[in-house]
Amino acid sequence: MRLSADARGVYPIAPTPFHDDGRIDTASVDRLSDFYLGIGATGITVLGQLGEAPKLGHAEGVAVAAQMIRRAAGLPVIVGVSAPGFAAMRALSQEVMAAGAAGVMIAPPNTLRTDDQIVAYYAQAVQAIGADVPWVLQDYPLTFSVQISPGVIRRIVAELPSCVMLKHEDWPGLEKISALRGWMQSAAMRRIAILCGNGGLFLDCEMQRGADGANTGYAFPDMLCDVVRLCQAGQRDAAQDLFDAHLPLLRYEQQPGVGLAVRKYILMRRGILGSAAQRQPAAPLTAAARAEVDYLLARLARHDPRAELALALAPTSSSAG
Repeated sequence: MRLSADARGVYPIAPTPFHDDGRIDTASVDRLSDFYLGIGATGITVLGQLGEAPKLGHAEGVAVAAQMIRRAAGLPVIVGVSAPGFAAMRALSQEVMAAGAAGVMIAPPNTLRTDDQIVAYYAQAVQAIGADVPWVLQDYPLTFSVQISPGVIRRIVAELPSCVMLKHEDWPGLEKISALRGWMQSAAMRRIAILCGNGGLFLDCEMQRGADGANTGYAFPDMLCDVVRLCQAGQRDAAQDLFDAHLPLLRYEQQPGVGLAVRKYILMRRGILGSAAQRQPAAPLTAAARAEVDYLLARLARHDPRAELALALAPTSSSAG
């Protein structure tokens, strides 16, 4: 199964589960995979920005990706392969594609400054991994400090046919979606899928601008799946009502530096992860932060019973703080 430009729906960014002592929690990898299948995700992304990929050794990264590919039972799995050098990118890409990955995701290094440098970098990346490997362009200037304009994206798509998806995480970036979709509709640009990130913080508006779905993480990815399905069915108000109910918690989880700890804590409370642990260096949530999250969960439970179930499960891991 290869990733294509027709991809739609939600590809949750999978966190990497760890035991409290830092070992990979393979049982939680299986539970997480089963959970994504159960909520109607159309794909999965592993070793993404919040998958703690830089904290994994090469063999560990391959093992986590391969386990999720096997367990996902046919769902396309995208693997993040961003690396400082092309040798590491090539090695990881070859191994995960051999294991059955649908494609890979590549973020730009923060050394790129000009449009020509950006286009040249991705041309070299494609040469390294192979022109037959479908790949996702990750556009996240808030983290990578690389500004990729719509015109540069169009150049990359025109020159590199194996680019099949944009992971759109610009902020503000709604006009970028409109510009790209306008070119696609007028045949001025080849169609690619546009799935959006930023924790889903702008998903309601992004769907109205023509996004195909979400490629991001959140402690309730099932909500993202519901919102995308409702939008695609033309039920905008129902989608907005559900999104609005989650927005305070979504906003809280979007805090730089603490967002992954929040996400893992809630996924543990939902019974999906065995521990909220991050691999060091990392810091657990403080007692005050956990109390704030629990309060927001209680507020959300008034509108979404999934939050009520999370509150009913008492945290058991010492990594909860």
